[in-house]
Amino acid sequence: MVAASHKTPHHNQEDIEMLQKEFAGKAAEILKEDENVIGLAVAGSWLTNEMDEFSDLDLILVTHERISSDKNRMLDYANRLGQLLSGFTGEHVGEPRVLICLYDNPLLHVDIKFVTLQEFHTRIETPTLLLDKDGQLQHALNNSTPKFPYPDFQWIEDRFWTWVHYALLKIGRGEYLEAYDFFGFLRMVVFGPLLHIKNGNLPRAVRKVETQLPAKDFAQLKATIPTYSKSSLLDSLQNSITLYRQLRNELFTTNVTLNGKTEKRVMAYFEEINAG
Repeated sequence: MVAASHKTPHHNQEDIEMLQKEFAGKAAEILKEDENVIGLAVAGSWLTNEMDEFSDLDLILVTHERISSDKNRMLDYANRLGQLLSGFTGEHVGEPRVLICLYDNPLLHVDIKFVTLQEFHTRIETPTLLLDKDGQLQHALNNSTPKFPYPDFQWIEDRFWTWVHYALLKIGRGEYLEAYDFFGFLRMVVFGPLLHIKNGNLPRAVRKVETQLPAKDFAQLKATIPTYSKSSLLDSLQNSITLYRQLRNELFTTNVTLNGKTEKRVMAYFEEINAG
């Protein structure tokens, strides 16, 4: 007898929007009675109507008293909003003020960012307000401007060739897995952001590169993905260098000082490793 397959049911866009809006609306109702709460806002894909069955919900909880310094208090708030399965802070993404939560019934990924009113002024986008008790959140939005962080081209150039040398060391020593993982770092920090900028997008690392980059650019990005072998790693490194040089020529201004001496010496070492 063949066992029946068990598949997770998929939800269409209308379903996920309904689930997210129900959760967010319930959260606003729960939190409005809390005297420490100033308001609640929502950001992310909610703002751009890009929610699908794989979207998470990005909430911003604004309080009089700072909550983000106490993980237990963050978890207390999260537990009040639904059936919390798990919650942990976001140091790994550079944002310890965010509690990354997984809820059940419905199974939903919710990021809750805990900020004070002063911190709410500094933002990368303009969120939608779900709860604004005294109009303080709207006042904060009216008197501040969103600013998305862009990469520093000089910072990248100062590091890129030493990064290439590092990859060559790992390949030369036979530490292929570490070299393999390093290409992911380059895509997140260098290639994804620069390709997004080239195409007029916000530099959100490699997020949505499959749909937001032209086919040619995406093909060049995929060419930086190696397999587990020395020859493939070196080919991907050469493709990475070619891509970086192209992006550098297109995006960098004369204000960026190129490290030609380092580049030349590292490329000579590349040939040594390639010939070995």
